[in-house]
Amino acid sequence: MVDGERLRAAVAAIVPHSDAKVPATKKAAVAAVYRDAPHGAELLFIRRAEDPRDPWSGHMGFPGGRVDASDRSPLATAIRETREELALDLELAGELVGQLSEVHTHLAPPAAPRAVVPFVFALRDAQVVLEANHEVQEIVWVPLSFFLDRGNRSRMTWVRRGVPLPLPCYRYGGRVIWGLTLRVVDELLEALVRTAGNSSPR
Repeated sequence: MVDGERLRAAVAAIVPHSDAKVPATKKAAVAAVYRDAPHGAELLFIRRAEDPRDPWSGHMGFPGGRVDASDRSPLATAIRETREELALDLELAGELVGQLSEVHTHLAPPAAPRAVVPFVFALRDAQVVLEANHEVQEIVWVPLSFFLDRGNRSRMTWVRRGVPLPLPCYRYGGRVIWGLTLRVVDELLEALVRTAGNSSPR
C-alpha cells in the first residue's frame, strides 16, 4: 500500500527539471493533490468541461491553469487555480510537499503555454468538500495503487496532424489518463518505485 508518508519520501527524492528558457508568463501550473484513504493514498483529478477555447477540453488532468501576470509565481498560479476550480484553498487545507519536473506542451504558440509546472500537495483533511466550477465537469480520486499495477497500464491512439500515434494511458472507470498528465504521474510512479527499490512501472 502506498500511504502519504511513502509518497512524501518519493517526492522528496525528486530533483525537478525546469526550463529557464521558458518565461513564467509562458507557463501553466497544476496541483497534484493527494489524500490518505483506508486503501492508501489517492490522487485528485478533474475532468475538464468541454470548451472549444480550452486545448485540454474534456481531458482528465490536475487542477491548474496559465500563469497570469498578477501571479507571483507558478506556485501561486497552482494555488489560485485550485481555489477557483474546486473551492479548495491549499494554503489552508493543504501542505506543499514538493515540485515536480516541468513538462513541455505540444500546443501551438504564441498564446498557449509552452510548459506546465506541477506541484504536489498533501490534503490535511481527507473529508474536505470540493465544489467544481464551470470549468470542471467531474472530480475523481484515483488510488496510487491503481497506477502502480502494471496490468492497468494500457495503450491508446492519438491522431496528430493526421498521423496516428500510439501512446501509453490508464483507463479508470471509462476515463482516460494520458499525455501531459500521465507524464506527471509517471514521474511520481518512478520515484515511488525507485525509493522502494523495485523496477520501473513503464
